[in-house]
Amino acid sequence: MSVIVKNLTKIYGTQIAVDDISFTANEGEILGFLGPNGAGKSTTMKIATGFISATSGQVEVAGFDVNDQSLESRRNIGYLPEHNPLYLEMYVNEFLEFSGKVYGMPSKELKEKIREVIDKCGLTVEQNKKISALSKGYRQRVGLAQALLHDPKVLILDEPTTGLDPNQILEIRKLIKEISKDKTLIFSTHIMQEVQALCDRVIIINKGKIIADKTLKELSTESGNKTYRIEFSEEIDASVLSSISGVSNVELNGSCQYKIETTSDKDIRSQIFKIASENDLPLVGLQEEAGSLEEVFHTLTGQN
Repeated sequence: MSVIVKNLTKIYGTQIAVDDISFTANEGEILGFLGPNGAGKSTTMKIATGFISATSGQVEVAGFDVNDQSLESRRNIGYLPEHNPLYLEMYVNEFLEFSGKVYGMPSKELKEKIREVIDKCGLTVEQNKKISALSKGYRQRVGLAQALLHDPKVLILDEPTTGLDPNQILEIRKLIKEISKDKTLIFSTHIMQEVQALCDRVIIINKGKIIADKTLKELSTESGNKTYRIEFSEEIDASVLSSISGVSNVELNGSCQYKIETTSDKDIRSQIFKIASENDLPLVGLQEEAGSLEEVFHTLTGQN
């Protein structure tokens, strides 16, 4: 396991920002860290990277305690904060060389790694430009290049696509997917499509506590209701479907296709087959849909 968090707590005055949480992030895994604003995501990430200390609890990165073995743990971490801290007056190459020297990388190794991360992060054309002249998307690429420069085992990215346009978001997602193949990656985001596109597992934190730690498939059952897509060979009287116990809404959703929403997680497929048979309805298709991640998030966090 690359990251182990045990009974982590952080208190600011009378406010409990992180409340006795525990989880692990495994090697080769992309772990999505979700929660409303102020839930404790960034605080947890800052503690894991050694930027701030915990009130109590323990974090291990690649087998090193972030408090007792701070330098060893940091050597194994690549970190991209929410607000990407770059020296805008520096050129891309210059900034990466400076960062590598801060890491204490030997000159020969550093030159090779700079070439490698520039290529991997798609910065070849931009490498001789000042960072101040780059778009936000390319600045994010520079931040990722810096985080990757020392070849860390763990990458921690705090909302890496915030403020980017749709094209830039897709580019950064693709890059994250590529670089995660041989690393452990934890990232926070408010974009649910991003979670669905990238994550192997999701942790949801709310008011400092973990309220879910599941795979995407497992989370899809947390919304508390079910939705079905039904197709007939001809249009029918939708009121027949509305009479099924637990059905809250039926709507025509294309030619001879209907969407059924329920008020619980009870499986009503057998009832649908039964009522179709009893009423001689020409049923040709029935599919259960998973609840959307947005619905699950709202249900678990109580956000309206």
